[in-house]
Amino acid sequence: MLMQARSAAAELMDGDDYSPEEFAETLRHLARINVLTRGYQPTLAALDRVVATGAVPADRPLTVLDIGCGFGDTLREVAAWARRRRVQVALTGVDLNPLCCQLAEGATDARDAITWRVADVFALEPDPVDVVMSALFMHHLSDAGVVRVIRWMRQHARVAAFINDLHRHPLAYHFIRLTTPLFSGNRLICHDAPVSVARAFTRAEWERLLAEAGVPTGTAAIHWHWAFRHGVYIDTRLSPQDLTARE
Repeated sequence: MLMQARSAAAELMDGDDYSPEEFAETLRHLARINVLTRGYQPTLAALDRVVATGAVPADRPLTVLDIGCGFGDTLREVAAWARRRRVQVALTGVDLNPLCCQLAEGATDARDAITWRVADVFALEPDPVDVVMSALFMHHLSDAGVVRVIRWMRQHARVAAFINDLHRHPLAYHFIRLTTPLFSGNRLICHDAPVSVARAFTRAEWERLLAEAGVPTGTAAIHWHWAFRHGVYIDTRLSPQDLTARE
């Protein structure tokens, strides 16, 4: 499989042919896969970078909005990161699927103090937020949808927008296709895991999508992470005028 272009195949999770119990099991399995593959590390590294900028005053919480939050496992990892780093945070997860938010809330310890909201992000006008992020969400969208979301993220993030998603690569595709059935008999996982990789992005595609979204050259950085992830960090504090002044 050459994978020269993104697949248009649909993921079962994006449909409705499953029971709540099967869907819940799927989200729990995905969270375990993220742990095994260190899938949270790109997001936590991005938050380390935000803290290092000093852009958020120490006398108030770092505000983070996770769009397409799913099971909420990424935000729970962010809450644990904040405790380790002794960083005050105010965390909000948004998802269009009510079942996702219900399951996320049920899996969350009260000490994490995460707010879950069922909403279409484009109908949402959040309070000012420092970081808008997404994790394993963008590959569910069309290219046009990705561009629209990036624009929304830049509009609402005071310090940074960050995307953590899969790298489309034949090695990643065949590895996940062959190994997933070995540790999960979940129907949705076995179908969707390789499809997710086939729907994902190359570095060149991220560069094109950022340009189409109007992200100024020099304000975004794309980093490759193990295992086959791209982290896309957009510094929303930098305007084209700032960049010109640097030259």
